[in-house]
Amino acid sequence: MKTTKTLLLACTTFLTTVAFAQTPARNASGSAVPMKSYGEKIVPDGAVSVVQFTKMMDGRDSLRTKLACEVITSCTKKGCWMDVQLPEGKVMKVRFKDYGFFVPTHGLEGKTAVLEGTAYRETIDVATLQHYAHDAGKSEVEIAQITEPQQSITFTADGVLIGD
Repeated sequence: MKTTKTLLLACTTFLTTVAFAQTPARNASGSAVPMKSYGEKIVPDGAVSVVQFTKMMDGRDSLRTKLACEVITSCTKKGCWMDVQLPEGKVMKVRFKDYGFFVPTHGLEGKTAVLEGTAYRETIDVATLQHYAHDAGKSEVEIAQITEPQQSITFTADGVLIGD
């Protein structure tokens, strides 16, 4: 009986350690990338690639997930959104749950990010697209060229990690 309890305790301790261990994100060369946290505390473990994410979104209106991606740009006014790279040159807008947190307004381009939250399909109206273009520092000419609503996948993040 004592051996069974000892074995059970050892297994529980091992599984708890494994479950709560934080594995740092890694870059292409396999080196650990230090990450800054915004919003709810999350860990990079279990994040899917953008290719996996795109496949998982096929035929769905929404998906709760954790995603590893590359940042293209962020809102230059407040840091209230960022764009991330998807396959085939597509871009996904990331907003932050209840505007409860913001990310840096500059210097995120090309950095690795891990997002945890909900992705969903939506139609973005012209006024909102023009607002995003203005926040991104686009010229008045570029903003005026936005005349059609856009179908897209948008992500509402509960928490974000961004590599230094």
